[in-house]
Amino acid sequence: MSIGSVPSAPHGAAPRLNPSILCRVRCARATFLRLAVVLASLVIRLGGEPGARPDPADASWLDDLQRRAVLYFVEQVDPGTGLVRDRAPVDGGTSRAPSSVAATGFGLSAWCVAEARGWMSREELLRRVRGTLRFLADGHAHERGWFYHFVDATDGRRVWASEASTIDTALLLQGALHAREHLRDPEVSCLVDAIYARIDWRWALNGGTSLAHGWRPEDGFIPHRWDSYAELLGLYLLGLGAPQGALPVESWAAWRRAPVIRQAGRTFIHCGPLFTHQYAHAWFDFRGRRDGAFDYWQNSVDATLAQREWSAAQSARFPRWSREVWGLTASDSAAGYKAWGTPRPGITGDDQSDGTLVPSAPGGSLPFAPAECIAALRALQAVGGERVWGRYGFVDAFNPHTGWASPDVIGISVGVTLLMAENLRTGLVWRSFMRAPEVGRGLKRAGFSEPDAKLAVPVLATVGAGP
Repeated sequence: MSIGSVPSAPHGAAPRLNPSILCRVRCARATFLRLAVVLASLVIRLGGEPGARPDPADASWLDDLQRRAVLYFVEQVDPGTGLVRDRAPVDGGTSRAPSSVAATGFGLSAWCVAEARGWMSREELLRRVRGTLRFLADGHAHERGWFYHFVDATDGRRVWASEASTIDTALLLQGALHAREHLRDPEVSCLVDAIYARIDWRWALNGGTSLAHGWRPEDGFIPHRWDSYAELLGLYLLGLGAPQGALPVESWAAWRRAPVIRQAGRTFIHCGPLFTHQYAHAWFDFRGRRDGAFDYWQNSVDATLAQREWSAAQSARFPRWSREVWGLTASDSAAGYKAWGTPRPGITGDDQSDGTLVPSAPGGSLPFAPAECIAALRALQAVGGERVWGRYGFVDAFNPHTGWASPDVIGISVGVTLLMAENLRTGLVWRSFMRAPEVGRGLKRAGFSEPDAKLAVPVLATVGAGP
């Protein structure tokens, strides 16, 4: 399947703020630098990673999966703003969904993957990234730099009484930093730096030591805080590494690494839906790094494999589940949107499973357990058949026992599968993102150790080499 021709990237609305105009002026004065960066990046990218090759049949299948995912981020984008829609029909039909700022963050990285794989030209990538960043800088609703979770994709105005979201802003920023480091383009760098610098990190602490989930103009801060293990790793590290008004070092210790459970012979910090163990890892390379207490990479490996074993043990309830057919994370369901996950042992009522399976659960864990997750994805495709596989890849979720299948795909689920497939295969997203000085500063302030140099190669190059 070819990506084919795509519309020109958006140029955004008429600028109301200074960042976009200022960055364009600086870009116009940096032609020579831009040429030098392009030449340097070509030299870097000519050097492949030895041994990073899956089984040829799996490689071909992953190519198809990734191409379909990229197509979502090419087609489900507003042409005037560059904002990515939250969800769309799996057959590629017209989406009326608003934009999710987190999906836009995944989109910025998705376009970089497409360009690296030869599915999009550098010129097209630049047009798309510049146009989206211009609108984010000048047109997207925000509060003290924190973007609203959901906005109208055509004009960037807040919808659904959504919050100015700390975690979704972090996901956007991770995609923006990746695009900055991948492209090394003066205007892109200027725009990303401006977006990053205006975030008021200390305001979002709301007088405490941990970050609030968000803020609404009607009633102020949401009472919930990021105070226990979840998808929060990237949020805090970006705050610690921020160029202005960075979070205090104490904020890294302000959230609980709990509950620690033992399940299927594995001990790990529990958080049921697998996306909580995946999203930060889509950009941050935690392999071989510890903050003095925990190995978050191994924690995600253990959470993934424990879910696989737990799912297989439920075959009396759900006969279609097995060690090959599994996957629990937040998703659509016949009863609405649910945060499916592996339950905590011995906690009554913690298991809400109804037999629904979510392909982005193994999809987002591909680097953690390559053989197991590729096998699961291919088995899910075989079990679900045509009703679960469409223009953008897998539907968001389906229930093999009842025949129900979501008609949609969700941008963040498509995105995490795409990025983690690329990290498994080449380490591309990790390699670019980890060059960002803010990332290194955040990791250092959080007390992370430097990894062994051998971990700089993609996962597939080291599979089977031992722990």
